[in-house]
Amino acid sequence: MTDQEQPQQRVLADRLGYLFRSIRQSGEREYSNEDVAEAITRDQGVTISASYIWYLRTGQRDNPTLKHLTALATFFGVPPAYFFDDAVREQVEGEIALVTALKDNGVREVAMRASGLSDKSLDTITEVINRVRELEGLPPKES
Repeated sequence: MTDQEQPQQRVLADRLGYLFRSIRQSGEREYSNEDVAEAITRDQGVTISASYIWYLRTGQRDNPTLKHLTALATFFGVPPAYFFDDAVREQVEGEIALVTALKDNGVREVAMRASGLSDKSLDTITEVINRVRELEGLPPKES
């Protein structure tokens, strides 16, 4: 394996791993390779094994067919370009982070109360939240 092949393998494995960690089924349990393989085969008619998904997640395989890549993207609700386009990846991961944050009742409550406020008021609220994060030792959030 050359030095150039190593990062390519990790890109797919890392992105697939992110989807497994971030997109949860009801009950908040992480999907297993078996869950994903069974659902893709059942719902999309694309045959894929749990062991093949494991190979992709660990970087031991890095060149899936378009059919498998599309099936994985469809299962997780992301565009297939997520796996190879950095701009699409950033957008998708930002959307996933937002959805995850909005599942938190406290975050959702703040967002609902801020709805309809002026830009100036929203900026003030953002400053207050950033200051509180700083006081609690949390890293600042990127906007």
